[in-house]
Formats: sequence, structure tokens, C-alpha cells
Amino acid sequence: MALTKNQKREIAEKFSEKPNDTGATAVQIALITERIKYLTEHTKANPKDHASNDGLVALVSQRKSLLAYLERTNREEYKKVIAKLGLRK
Repeated sequence: MALTKNQKREIAEKFSEKPNDTGATAVQIALITERIKYLTEHTKANPKDHASNDGLVALVSQRKSLLAYLERTNREEYKKVIAKLGLRK
């Protein structure tokens, strides 16, 4: 399932100053996190769907890379994103 335009807009409004700024690193991380949540539930319900599991692993890797980039470039924003999404520490 892909995120709808409305869902993307809502996430962008939460994590960025501009409502349609889907390119900001924080917004990208939030969007990927929503997709990860969906795919996690899908994988639990469909354990033999290996293609979805591969996609889930790829998304987790992509989010990890974006989080590392954000931590390196803007530590304060990184802390805010982690707190809002409930990730890690």
C-alpha cells in the first residue's frame, strides 16, 4: 500500500515548516517510517511474502542512512525526529 496524498501532506505538515515539502530529510524519514509500519504488519500477516520482506529490509536500511545523515548535518533536528517518531533512545 502506498501512502495517499493526504497522508503525505499530513506527515509533511508535522515534520516541516512547508506543507508540501516532501524532500526535507525529516519528512522523508517520517514517510519511510509510516511505510515500515505498514509493511511490518503485512509481513506478520503474510510470512511467506518474501518480496515484501525484502522491501521492508530495504526501507529500514534507507531510513538508517537518512538518520545518520541527519545526525551528521543537523543534530537538533535529528533529536526532534527521533522523539516525534518514538525511535531509539
